[in-house]
Amino acid sequence: MSEQQPAEPADPEAASPTEHPAGDRLRTSAEVAAEAGVPVERARRLWRALGFPDTGDAPAFTDADVEALSLVVETVADGTIDFETTVRLTRAVGSSMARLADWQVSTLTERIEATEPGSSHPDIRLSSALRLVGQVGPAFEKLLVYVWRRHLSAAVGRIEALSAAEEDLRAADLTVGFADLVEFTALSNDIDDERLAHVVESFEACCADTVSGAGGRVIKTLGDSVLFVIDDPVAAVEVALRIVEVIGSDETLPDVRVGLASGSVIFRLGDVFGAPVNLASRLTGLARRNRVICDVATQEAVQEHRGYETRALPPRSVRGFGVLEPTAVRRTWADQPAPEQP
Repeated sequence: MSEQQPAEPADPEAASPTEHPAGDRLRTSAEVAAEAGVPVERARRLWRALGFPDTGDAPAFTDADVEALSLVVETVADGTIDFETTVRLTRAVGSSMARLADWQVSTLTERIEATEPGSSHPDIRLSSALRLVGQVGPAFEKLLVYVWRRHLSAAVGRIEALSAAEEDLRAADLTVGFADLVEFTALSNDIDDERLAHVVESFEACCADTVSGAGGRVIKTLGDSVLFVIDDPVAAVEVALRIVEVIGSDETLPDVRVGLASGSVIFRLGDVFGAPVNLASRLTGLARRNRVICDVATQEAVQEHRGYETRALPPRSVRGFGVLEPTAVRRTWADQPAPEQP
C-alpha cells in the first residue's frame, strides 16, 4: 500500500497563503464564535455582512478570523458602539473591499495580458497575476489605511463645513449631478469587450477626476452613468460642462448628458437620498446629447454668475414631480472654446 497522502484542506482556498497562512488550524463558524465569545448567529451575521456566503459546519476559518471577530466583540462589549451599528459598518467595509479587490485584480490582470505573450498557457499567466498581486499587496495595504484615514478626516470636515442640522448630521444642502452616456445600451451590444471596458473606464475616470478636482465627490458609478455631489451649484455647473466638453469631444466615446438639481439630501450607507437625487436623474433623461440642464434652484444660483447663461426649456412632465420647466445651462460665448475651422 502506498504512503498515505496528506489530506486536502476542507476549504478550497486554504492553500492560498494570502487567505490561510500555513500552520493555521481551520475552524468551523461555531468554533470561531466560541473562541471570540459571541453567539454563533452573530458571528455568521457579521460574516454575511462582509459579503461572504455561509459556510455551514465546514471548517473554513483561521486564526486571523478569530482575531478579527474578537476585536469586533471587544468594541461592542466596551460600549463604544452597539451591535447593529457594528453590522452596518461591517457591511460598508465588506461592500467597499469587495469592489476594490475586484477592481485591483482586474487591473493587474490587464497588466499581465499586456506583458505576457498571448500564446502563453493560461496557468502561466495566472501564476504571473498571482505573483504580481503578492508583490504590490503590502504597499497597497499601507496605502489603503492611509487613504481611509484621509477620507475619514475629510468626511468629518464636510459635516462641519456644511453646518449640518443638529437633529440630523447626515443632512446637507448640495447640488446633485447625474452624468449619463447616450445610447450606451445599443453601443455595448455592438462593440467587443475590450472596447466596452475602455469606454466605461474612460468615462468614469473623466467624471471622477473632474468632480474631485472641483471639491465634489462621486457617490457611485453604474457603468453608463455617474452620480456626484458638490456643495456649490456654480461649481457643479462648471463640472457638468467640463464633463460634456471632454466626453463630447472624444470620438472614441459616446455623447453624454448631465442633469443637475439642488436641495437637501441625506447621506446613508455610502449613498445619497432625497428629491434632488431623483430629480437630477429625471432631468438627465430630458437633456439633449452633450447638454447640461438643471432645476430652478440651480438655475437661480448661476443665472447672475458671469461666464454662464441659462435658457428656460418648454415645460415637461417629469415622473414623480409633475410639470416642470427645466433650464439649459451653457457658457457665455466669450468663454466658449473657439470653433474648429472647416
